[in-house]
Amino acid sequence: MTAYSILDLVRIRENGNAKISLDNARDLAAHAENWGYTRFWMAEHHNMPGIASAATSVAICHVAAGTSRIRVGAGGIMLPNHSPLVIAEQFGTLDALYPGRIDLGLGRAPGTDQLTLRALRRHPGSADSFPQDVLELQALLGPIEPGQRIRAIPGADSNVPLYILGSSTYGAALAGQFGLPYAFASHFAPDYLYTALETYRSRFTPSEQQKTPYATVGVNIIVADTDHEAQRLATTQQMSITHLLRGDRGLSKPPIDDIDTYWSIEEKRQAQRMLACSIIGSPDTVREGIKTLLAQTKANELMIVSDVYDHERRLRSYQQIAEIMTALNETTHAAAGQPA
Repeated sequence: MTAYSILDLVRIRENGNAKISLDNARDLAAHAENWGYTRFWMAEHHNMPGIASAATSVAICHVAAGTSRIRVGAGGIMLPNHSPLVIAEQFGTLDALYPGRIDLGLGRAPGTDQLTLRALRRHPGSADSFPQDVLELQALLGPIEPGQRIRAIPGADSNVPLYILGSSTYGAALAGQFGLPYAFASHFAPDYLYTALETYRSRFTPSEQQKTPYATVGVNIIVADTDHEAQRLATTQQMSITHLLRGDRGLSKPPIDDIDTYWSIEEKRQAQRMLACSIIGSPDTVREGIKTLLAQTKANELMIVSDVYDHERRLRSYQQIAEIMTALNETTHAAAGQPA
């Protein structure tokens, strides 16, 4: 069985605002737990007018309060921006409020530009201590040791599960060495997907948290009634990537009929490379695309981005994705002679 989950970018739309985006995230998560999604993650981005999840732990609390079963977490917290103690306290508090439902994915990149990094009061070289910071955070969330003078309260002995996020072999090797689950950001940086998965699995060492490798693959999926309509809906994300390439971190835009009128040839080339791990189309098209991706990656879990401008259409896309995943999992169980 392949788990399926949601990464919500909490995009702020034109004619919208941060509250609408955060409320839509909460509404999506409430639907998602009834559609069989395993977890709902949000990511830390700073100084981006089009994304509302900068205060990630606060956004997680808002979503968790509106749900009852689905796991909620960070995909991820950019650990170089913070002291491990502060993150341990934040996620320890979340775990105290919503026990057994909180995930903590950790990234090494700053999630912003160098000027904003300085505004966060972090040193540009703080990413160099990422492995040590992960171990420190893990210890702060783990059992209290005799004579331990600094504790995360809440947080100590909560054992909030950690995940390593990455888009290269660096994070894959670290996740394998530490025996932690690994999530690859192929939804926007797919170049090293297969190399990273091989690195992770070959270097995995069992740990207290994770006995066997567990790989999550990020993927863009948009489902609509027809391939043409799904491709049109996908122009919202394509425009967002084009803005990023132009250094413009603007608001999410409604879909357009012809994306080739919007981007240059070079922007199209770069955007298509970044979005290469995308499955867009009718239910039949998406079903075959997911089957191919799973056969190629052997992923334990898909972390799905369905970046659709209109909230109701986005809900429908995620609902159809869940129906496809449920059917595929039932087929897999039947083929293995197991009950669905």
